[in-house]
Amino acid sequence: MLYYLFTYLDREFDIFGAGVFQYISFRAGMATLVSLLIAMIFGGKLIKVLQRKQVGESIRDLGLEGQMAKKGTPTMGGLIILLAILVPTLLFARLDNIYILLMLVSTVWLGLIGFLDDYIKVFKKNKEGLAGRFKVLGQIGLGLIVGCTLYFSDDVVVRQYIFSDGTTSAVNASGSFTDIKSMITTIPFRKNNELDYCNLFAFAGPIFQDWSCYLYIPFVILVITAVSNGANITDGIDGLAAGTSAIIGMTLAIFTYVSGNTIFADYLDIMFIPNSGELAIFCLAFVGACVGFLWYNSYPAQVFMGDTGSLAIGGIIAVLALIVRKELLIPMLCGIFLIENLSVMLQVSYFKYTKRKYGEGRRIFKMAPLHHHYQKLGYHEAKIVSRFWIVGIMLAILTLATLKLR
Repeated sequence: MLYYLFTYLDREFDIFGAGVFQYISFRAGMATLVSLLIAMIFGGKLIKVLQRKQVGESIRDLGLEGQMAKKGTPTMGGLIILLAILVPTLLFARLDNIYILLMLVSTVWLGLIGFLDDYIKVFKKNKEGLAGRFKVLGQIGLGLIVGCTLYFSDDVVVRQYIFSDGTTSAVNASGSFTDIKSMITTIPFRKNNELDYCNLFAFAGPIFQDWSCYLYIPFVILVITAVSNGANITDGIDGLAAGTSAIIGMTLAIFTYVSGNTIFADYLDIMFIPNSGELAIFCLAFVGACVGFLWYNSYPAQVFMGDTGSLAIGGIIAVLALIVRKELLIPMLCGIFLIENLSVMLQVSYFKYTKRKYGEGRRIFKMAPLHHHYQKLGYHEAKIVSRFWIVGIMLAILTLATLKLR
């Protein structure tokens, strides 16, 4: 909103300083600051409201040290994150940008699903919350919206450079180019790193090639569901999900900025995606919201984000990666989410297998997800969180290195 106001003031009245709102870097910086302030100021007020309404977390006794001391800690703190993302984005981003609109829809959509789950747990006194099938249906619904938008919308394009011999490429900038609909994505650590979803089954003949593009939408659904659930599982000890998400969000902010800037895209020899640079504003609002939430969520937590926050932040990360064509980097960038997810899947699968084979279920880990395994080993949760953050930073650096390591 402020972008349009100051653009008008600059154009019509030539007001000193109003033109600075034309720069993405300025608006992204302001979005970060505002999101931090909203999270820190609104967060304290919301915690008091939640305490008055006795919106406390019900804790299952898992035999973890210090666990029962958290009983009654306010939950639904994800509302802090959602507000700290949405307000700065609405204030500083261009609201006619297809990618910004897609991110706003994704944030609200998954935030509402998570809120409904927390509401059922807290106010209806149902510890199970929203049935798992309804959560998955909600994630599938968002996947359909995102997948169809990215696939069919004429506003979603990539720049193809045309060479003298008639060939085209999404990198190696030349004087001649055209913006086209394309389902190209980026393969990490490869020099000629373009993969077209529409050519996945070209070897099987023209019939399969015509249909291969439509596999993109189920793939989008899979990515959103997996990352959203991964963030949800990771949200198990104070500060883990929020801190990890802030690291991932900062990495994606860099990707969105360079992918939407012709100079950086040319220098780094990466795909240029017109209008995607605007997403840097959303990304940094997301980072500011997560860091601001940590003010209250770091050990010992004064508030938990609940599914209101965890489902939303996972979905946000997935959609951002899909938009900037970096979805194949998710296993690396979101490695913490991945290992947490895998630890649960391995634990459950191995337990069922050994129970069927030996008549008694056995476990790989002392407890799943993985962060609980380390708690059972006697590590303090603050140390576990710090070390997971360090691993997350290492993974983020490795992910950024793919810009040049090919």
